[in-house]
Amino acid sequence: VQLVESGGGLVQAGGSLRLSCAASGDISSIDEMGWYRQAAGKQRELVASITTGGSIKYGDFVKGRFTISNVKDNAKNTVYLQMNSLKPEDTAVFHCNARWNGWYTYNWWGQGTQVTVSS
Repeated sequence: VQLVESGGGLVQAGGSLRLSCAASGDISSIDEMGWYRQAAGKQRELVASITTGGSIKYGDFVKGRFTISNVKDNAKNTVYLQMNSLKPEDTAVFHCNARWNGWYTYNWWGQGTQVTVSS
């Protein structure tokens, strides 16, 4: 599985960004996709995830500001993260994640995209 991210950048507080992550390769192996973020000096944390069955989880800090969705065809599985009402504390490197939840868990990671929110 290969993950290609796009959509990061610099935005003012209160603004919006949309992140995209396209998964290709053996996408039939993917049970769940999502986004994690890691701010400087902090641990990586879940932003949002969506399973192939449509179950969605959000990090507690999201509080209705972000929406995750996905579109799948035969060749690609693309997950989107619409982020609204961005705050300076949302500044972080956002990493796309794809996961196989078999008899053990296997994760694939994207290279990361920087999101910077200015005050």
